[in-house]
Amino acid sequence: MKYAYINGIILDGSEDMVPQKGKVILTENDKILGIVDKDTDLNTYQKIDLKGKYIMPGLINLHVHLPGSGKPVKEGVDNGERIKKLAKNPIVLIAIKKICEKYAKMELMSGVTTIRTVGGAKNYDTEIRNKINAGKMIGPRVLASNYAISVPDGHMAGSLAYIANSADEAVQYVRKIAEDHPDLIKLMITGGVLDAKAKGEPGELKMPAEYVKAACEEAHHLGLKVAAHVESPEGVRVALENGVDTIEHGAQPDETILSLFKERHACQVATLSPALPYALFDRSISHATEMEQYNGNIVFEGIINCAKACLENDIPVGLGTDTGCPYVTHYDMWRELYYFHKYCDVSNTFALYTATKRNAQIAGIGNITGSIEPGKCADFVVTANNPLDDLTALRDIEMVVTQGRSLISQKSKKILKSNRNWISFYRRTVNAVLLFYRTT
Repeated sequence: MKYAYINGIILDGSEDMVPQKGKVILTENDKILGIVDKDTDLNTYQKIDLKGKYIMPGLINLHVHLPGSGKPVKEGVDNGERIKKLAKNPIVLIAIKKICEKYAKMELMSGVTTIRTVGGAKNYDTEIRNKINAGKMIGPRVLASNYAISVPDGHMAGSLAYIANSADEAVQYVRKIAEDHPDLIKLMITGGVLDAKAKGEPGELKMPAEYVKAACEEAHHLGLKVAAHVESPEGVRVALENGVDTIEHGAQPDETILSLFKERHACQVATLSPALPYALFDRSISHATEMEQYNGNIVFEGIINCAKACLENDIPVGLGTDTGCPYVTHYDMWRELYYFHKYCDVSNTFALYTATKRNAQIAGIGNITGSIEPGKCADFVVTANNPLDDLTALRDIEMVVTQGRSLISQKSKKILKSNRNWISFYRRTVNAVLLFYRTT
């Protein structure tokens, strides 16, 4: 099918993008054919009238955990033990997979046409990716990691990550994950705010350097990039010295760390959304402890300062929401752009460029998507107002186009409502089973 998107104002995703009027975007199937003048003969195209609205590349969320809802977890809940209990029941596993599918659709409805998962349940990320690619469900493009690799008492150990007890085990887990043909490998190198045991010590180094090195070497041997959860300067240094490609989150950098970023051609994926509530919300709202708030502020400032320093030194910085963390939902990518603009002192234009073209480059798909250019995939979002003036315009998506397939606002809202209803049902199923295990 050939489409002509007419009467729209184009934001092409480039670093210095300016609104383009009087142009028409031509697509055929899932590809952009060209950008032409409005007086071009369009007789062979089906016209989609944008009526003066803004059309731009679909957003790319580089840091997603599909199973998470964003609902705060009660203090003292052991997620590792919880997952082990839930995994005993096949009905629960089906429910969890369905939840992940619905959240993938929700990402799409929020204007995110590509997600990169960095720690998920079992091999559901690749299964969902394959299902979308086969046309069996609506969803965004998925770059999948499946289960991550952690260590005893490490971040997400036993919940969304395998537990490696040696460098050899870390290698074996890389190979195990690779059997499902993921797009990347995720390591949990440090702890975080919620698993910190002392005030002033978030991001404690958990994974020994030799584990990191062995896992990275095996992943690279298999042709896979490595992303790593890191929230301390020591963790960033260990990660970069031993082969990690993308630092997820980040921490206060020094000159050695900045040099390592450049030497290793590594990138930072900034995630401002999860740390912000703990750092800045009143504790009566966030329900954080004094220690969590203190540590949350350290992590929040570390991510900001890492991003600023990287940008100043021409080190690529990408954006992701860490969706699934407390207070971060699958409809919140627009917030990450807004926070990036506000706290990292970048323009609205640069924030949108980062969430589209730059994120695509960091994810290794810059030749496929991320900008409105001939030959790229037809991944678009449409808004009534100009996000270059106000990024909150991205809260209200009028249309999503994913790989050439258009979802108008009304259909999007119906899908979103249906997703929420089904997610509620599946979560009640999971909680009922968990209650059973608690009482037996």
